[in-house]
Amino acid sequence: MTVTDAPASGRYPQTERTVPVAGKPIFVTEAGAGAAVVLLHGGGPGASGVSNYSRNIDALAQNFHVIVPDMPGYGRSVKGVDQADPFGYLATMIRGLLDELGVDTAHLVGNSYGGSCALRLALDTPARVGKLVLMGPGGIGTTRGAPTAGLNALLSYYGGDGPSRAKLEAFIRTYLVYDGASVPDELIDLRYAASIDPDVVADPPLRRPSGPMALRTLWRMDLTRDKRLKTLPTPTLVLWGRDDKVNKPAGGPMLLNLMPNADLVMTSRTGHWMQWERAELFNRVVTEFLQS
Repeated sequence: MTVTDAPASGRYPQTERTVPVAGKPIFVTEAGAGAAVVLLHGGGPGASGVSNYSRNIDALAQNFHVIVPDMPGYGRSVKGVDQADPFGYLATMIRGLLDELGVDTAHLVGNSYGGSCALRLALDTPARVGKLVLMGPGGIGTTRGAPTAGLNALLSYYGGDGPSRAKLEAFIRTYLVYDGASVPDELIDLRYAASIDPDVVADPPLRRPSGPMALRTLWRMDLTRDKRLKTLPTPTLVLWGRDDKVNKPAGGPMLLNLMPNADLVMTSRTGHWMQWERAELFNRVVTEFLQS
């Protein structure tokens, strides 16, 4: 285990360690004390836990034990994801991480790909989840209409002529956030360097299903077709940017109507990365929800 300095604006030191889960390494950062809150990042190229939640960890650590893993396939965690059931695999690995950390029940906060993982984990083992916060989660109505331009850009990043900084910059500035100019070049550089890890290029964690089982995988990844969703008791806060160009904002009302214990907050001038774009609002709303 190592201890790193807290961010310049923060007060809470962060510990880092690699935890074996089913014999595979999962890199995790922790800060603060209290009820466990797991922050699950999205699936864009070069994503990682701390980079995705850089504006939230310290604020949440004031009240919670914040656990921030690099999801399987990303950062310093094991590469490769079971493409036959991606969300189920991710949920199993994160549940295994909680086992290794000795955490019986945790609140789950998931953005996009991480939101899919969080929701699947709650569906499979609801007793392990206190509350859910889902930010523009994937897997919501995905078999009901054509994918968005943002999702197509994300899924095609490793295709064609392969990954490039220009492709990643275009995805981030055009589709990930509402105001592309607000994203510093340094963040794009960091994500690009992570996206061209040879192990990731050889086996991208997020890609279009293919092969003879592709249709079955697509239906499995549409969580709104899971009959358990209508009876899931977990208190859930759904957050969605009205200007999300990756996952359709219509998914917010869809979850509100399907889930028996869900609330919905939608914000204007916000894209797919609410925790970064609207960090102050996000930190306040999530803290209040988890403490209520």
